[in-house]
Amino acid sequence: MSQIRRQSIISSILVYIGFALGFLNTYLFTREGGFTKEQYGLTSLFIQVATLMLSLATFGMPSFIFKFFPYYKANLSPKKNDMLSWALAISIIGFCLLIIGGFIFKDLVIRKFSNGSKYFVDYYQWVFPFGLGLTLYTVLEAYSWQIRKTVLTNFLREIQFRLFTTILILLFMAGILTSFDTFVKLYSFTYLGIALILIIYLISTRQFYLTLKPSIVSKKYFKKIVTLCSFVYGGGIVFTLSGVFDILVIAAALPNGLAFAGIYALAPNISSLIQAPQRGIISSSIAALSQAWKDKDLKKINRIYHGSSINQIIFSVAIFALIWLNFTDGVFTFRLQKDYLAAERIFFFIGLMRIIDMGTGVNAQIIATSTFWRFDFFTGVILVCITLPFNYMLTKNLGAIGPAIANLVSFSIYNFIRYLYLLKKFNMQPFNAKSLYTIILGIAAYYLAYFLFRNQQGLLWIICRSATFCLVFGTGVLVLKLSPDILPVWQTMMRKFRIKNTST
Repeated sequence: MSQIRRQSIISSILVYIGFALGFLNTYLFTREGGFTKEQYGLTSLFIQVATLMLSLATFGMPSFIFKFFPYYKANLSPKKNDMLSWALAISIIGFCLLIIGGFIFKDLVIRKFSNGSKYFVDYYQWVFPFGLGLTLYTVLEAYSWQIRKTVLTNFLREIQFRLFTTILILLFMAGILTSFDTFVKLYSFTYLGIALILIIYLISTRQFYLTLKPSIVSKKYFKKIVTLCSFVYGGGIVFTLSGVFDILVIAAALPNGLAFAGIYALAPNISSLIQAPQRGIISSSIAALSQAWKDKDLKKINRIYHGSSINQIIFSVAIFALIWLNFTDGVFTFRLQKDYLAAERIFFFIGLMRIIDMGTGVNAQIIATSTFWRFDFFTGVILVCITLPFNYMLTKNLGAIGPAIANLVSFSIYNFIRYLYLLKKFNMQPFNAKSLYTIILGIAAYYLAYFLFRNQQGLLWIICRSATFCLVFGTGVLVLKLSPDILPVWQTMMRKFRIKNTST
């Protein structure tokens, strides 16, 4: 558990640095006199479409790596390990088929998006290199997680990708990139850039070998691999579609949809800060969960489940409260375009969804790495059956806030089903009294900071409001010993700074 804790902390730090860059990029995209809402909406739509492309092209290869890597590692030398080779080859073939389909259905896409998303129609073909880069990187990332290179992959995805974007934005603002057209075309190659960096690293460290000669492991587990990938592939598509459908339906269904997509995108982009620990914990726990299932070590799985839940509840509640405290003040203080004030209510519902999703811990990863991964498919079907019609209906009736409400309801039901499954199947559930204490503490700290500074505006008051919340909430977490991982980290920090912790 200590290794998971260490890698999770380092990964989370990298993710937060990446989010700082992401915040800078969001600010530069949304500030007065910067990009238009339609231009910002296009970059967000690129990410959503590329994510959908990824799920269609990979045929479940990341899950194949997560589940079967321990078997390949135990029975094959690195040079004879054909896992990565087949994962990349199948994903590339899948993406080629996707390109063919994309051009066959190009007229349909143009018809659906031409009303309110002209930019997307103009740059439709450029989403394909963007999607290809994301696809290749995700497969390489899954492999790198298994060889314990989570810190590097989190650096590339969370920092390097955003740094490429920052450079392009600054070049555009400086007039070196003379048109938005050039910006979009260069932006479409950013994921390919980080995929290339990861390949070079793996080759230089002799951890990248390609062979398409079927190994004894591939032959032995072929039927199980195909069965796994079939179910995971279908479940992955419906799950991904549920996650990206909000911006797609806004861009396609509303007049001037790309502008509304830009306003909507600000909320999930900001709320993604809530997910920073989740990304680090997932990347650090996947290999341990895979090995624990192989060893039939249910106690270890349950420890990871509990630890991931309380840690993520603490972080998600804290970050949600900090953003909600300062959202309106931040728009005025940092001189964002006033239309983005409409994203405040959208953030509220998406933020609550993130807390619920993170509070249920690594339930998805526990199921995906087990022999009961078929359940992924069935819950994914349930999710998409709820999300798609609910999103469309509420978007038509409520506008841009509709998908946020729909996603909160849909993902709450989805996680509740997974919670019940693990409880009944393995007698595992992630919550205890400390989960409730964390939420109560967060609400109390929020209202204290809110009422003390509610009539104040400006950067100084944002700092005062945030510092008050952090002091009250952070002290409460330590005094109540809400997490088994945070206290050891705090004690280590105290020792490094040569401060004696008299409370212990």
